[in-house]
Amino acid sequence: MRRTLALSLAALALTAGGVAGCGGSSPGGGSSNGSTGAPAPVESNPAGDIPDDQAFVTYTPPAGGFTVKVPEGWARGTSGGSTVFTDKLNRIEIATVDTPAPPSPASVTAKTVPVLREKVPAFSQGKASMVTRHAGQAVLLTYRGDGAPDEVTGKTVHDAFERYTFYHRGQEVDLTLSGPVGADNVDPWRIVSDSLRWR
Repeated sequence: MRRTLALSLAALALTAGGVAGCGGSSPGGGSSNGSTGAPAPVESNPAGDIPDDQAFVTYTPPAGGFTVKVPEGWARGTSGGSTVFTDKLNRIEIATVDTPAPPSPASVTAKTVPVLREKVPAFSQGKASMVTRHAGQAVLLTYRGDGAPDEVTGKTVHDAFERYTFYHRGQEVDLTLSGPVGADNVDPWRIVSDSLRWR
């Protein structure tokens, strides 16, 4: 009888312990101490990142000859005969010139780099290479330099530049895309550079 009673008490203790161990979760899914799951982290993009949902519109220069897509809603202006689109820290510059011969990495390095070295503060040359886009082959020159000072704060941002030189029937189109170093604008810049169409 004593052995049976002892076994019964032991079984009761184990059952009680099991029930207590199963009560660790609250009805809301939190832990037994009342804490809840951490909220999803707020997504933050580095300065200069163009949003993934950015829409693009087609721009046709007054003289015609080609079209190119630019981000919708960006401010449009002119600078030294070039058409410029800007938004916050990013910039697209479009320039055209008549020339008898197509460009090459060697010609761009020889003719354009010295001009940029004088024009762009803290200029640092990357490389010039041939790339293929929808409009055909183009010379891509990469470089870095300081952007224009902010009109309000006066601060400057060190930018990364992609300068595409396209050529078609005596017309050269220089398409320069720039934004802060470290910004991930690979996809938007590819959309713009691949959108050029000759007319």
